[in-house]
Amino acid sequence: MIGFAFWATAINYLDRQTLSVAAPMLREQFHMSNVEYSRVLFGFLLAYTIMNGVSGPLIDRLGTRLGYAVCIAWWSVAAVLHAFARGALSLGIFRFLLGMGEAGNWPGGVKVVAEWFPERERALASGIFNSGSAAGAIVAPPLVALILLKLGWPWAFVIVGAAGFVWLALWWPTYYTPAATKAEASAPRAPVWQLFRTRFVLSFTLSKIFMDPVWYFYTFWFPEYLKRARHFDMASIGKYAWIPFVVAGFGNLFGGLLSGFLLRCGLSVTLARKGGVTFFAVLMTSAIPAVLVGDAALSIALVSVAMLGYTGCLANMLAMPADVFPKNAVASVYGLASMGSGFGGMLFTLITGWVVDHYSYTPVFIGFGVMPLICALILWTLLGPLRAAAELRPAATA
Repeated sequence: MIGFAFWATAINYLDRQTLSVAAPMLREQFHMSNVEYSRVLFGFLLAYTIMNGVSGPLIDRLGTRLGYAVCIAWWSVAAVLHAFARGALSLGIFRFLLGMGEAGNWPGGVKVVAEWFPERERALASGIFNSGSAAGAIVAPPLVALILLKLGWPWAFVIVGAAGFVWLALWWPTYYTPAATKAEASAPRAPVWQLFRTRFVLSFTLSKIFMDPVWYFYTFWFPEYLKRARHFDMASIGKYAWIPFVVAGFGNLFGGLLSGFLLRCGLSVTLARKGGVTFFAVLMTSAIPAVLVGDAALSIALVSVAMLGYTGCLANMLAMPADVFPKNAVASVYGLASMGSGFGGMLFTLITGWVVDHYSYTPVFIGFGVMPLICALILWTLLGPLRAAAELRPAATA
C-alpha cells in the first residue's frame, strides 16, 4: 500500500518538475523575466496553499481510496492542459489548476501511513512514500529534456500528465482500509476549526513556513540556476540536474531509520522526531557554501547534501500528525499545516525572483540555508510534546 503513495508522489513531482526543466525554453518563447516566472510559480503555490486546507478534510471525509483518487485525477488533467499554454498568463492559470490537485498528495499519503503502520514504523514509511518526490525529480530532467528535444515542450506535459491515469487504473480496484483501523476511521471527526486551534497545528504550520520553501526553491529554480549562474545548456541540465534528487532520496530513508533507532534506544517520540529534524536541518546549511564555490561539480554536491537534509527532516515531520491525532483526522491536520508550506512558498518564491533579478543567487542560497534552523527552533520551543491532543478528547468521544 505504501508503494501506491510512493508512485503517486513520484508522479506528483514528475508533473511538477516538467515546468522546471522546460522553463529555460518556455521563458525564451514567452519572453518571461525572473519576476514573471516567479508569478507563474506563485499561481501554483496560491492554489496549493488554499487547497491544502480543503484537500485534507476532503480526504478524511471521502475516505483514502476515493479522496486520493479525486486529487490525482484533477492534477493529471491539469498537467496535460499545460500543453495548450500560449503565454505567461495561460501558463499561470494551468499552473494554478495543477496546484489545486497536487495539494492532496501529502495529506493522502500521510493518511495511508496512519492507516497501515504503527508508531515505530511511521517515520520510515513516511520516508519511503516521500522518496517518490526524489524519484520523480530524478526522472524528470533526462526524460523531459529528451521529450523536449525530440517532440517539443507540449508533448512533455501530455506524456507526463498521462502517468496519473495509469496510477488511477491500478489504485481504484486495489486499495482498501485495513479492518483494524475501520472503526477509528468511521468515528466522529473533530471539526476543522477545532483542529486548527490546537497548539500542534498552529506551531506545525508556522514551522513549515520556513522548511518547505527550501525544497520548492530547489525544485523550481535549480535548473534555472544551472543555466543562468553556472551556464549549463539544456543537454547539460538533463545530464546533471537529477543528481541532487538521487541523493535526496536517501534522506527519506535515513530520516526514518534515525527516528526508529532513537525510539529503540529508549528516547521518547518527542525527542526522536525533533532530534531527527534538527540533525538534518544542520545538514541543510550546506546550501550556503554551495553558491560560493567556483566549481560547479562541488556546488551540485553541496546542494545534494542540503536536499538530503530536507528529506530527512520531512520523513520525521510527516510522521508527527499520526503521533498526536486519531487516524480519521491526520489528513486534515497535515493539510491545514501545509497551508503554512504554501504561504511560505508563495512569499519566498516572489522574493527569490526579485532578489535574483536585482542582485544574484548568493543571498537566496544563504537565506535558504538558514531557514531550516528556524524551523527546528520552532519545533523545540512551540510545538510541545508529541502526545494525544487533549483538546480533541471530548470531541472524539462525543
